Amino acid sequence: MRPRLGRRPDLGVRRGERLLAWASAADGTTIGGTRDALYVDGARIPWEQVEAAAWERDSSELRVSEVGSWGRERPEHRIVVDEPGRLLELVRERVTATVVLQRHVPIEGRLGVRVIARRAPSGARELSWLFEYDDGVDPDDPDVRAAAMAALYGAQGEVGEV
Repeated sequence: MRPRLGRRPDLGVRRGERLLAWASAADGTTIGGTRDALYVDGARIPWEQVEAAAWERDSSELRVSEVGSWGRERPEHRIVVDEPGRLLELVRERVTATVVLQRHVPIEGRLGVRVIARRAPSGARELSWLFEYDDGVDPDDPDVRAAAMAALYGAQGEVGEV
């Protein structure tokens, strides 16, 4: 449930940021978001570092996974929120706003790699480039690496970074 109108919770929001939406989790903690980041589990996660967010209505669970590294488990946050209010809209809007380009490039049949360019909502930092490999594609295979790099260079050219 959202705190009383006019009373923003203290989530340790960075100077220059303003809490735009928040919700109380079932465990009593509060999660919230600003223009630049999601505050959850005592951490600040910049929106461009949120790989995905999903809401499960039946269990009232918000699942947020962070951008990770290939071969490592992605940091994931699971929060039960009975009344998410505006927070779900903010999460969807802010994560979507960070995606500048997303391109799937087939490597082996329909399997391939997704090249993704993301930028902080404020535009304050350079683009971050990510690869997301389909299940069954080995990123250590030299042919896959070469195809992924060619896709990256092509995508960078599209956005004027080469």
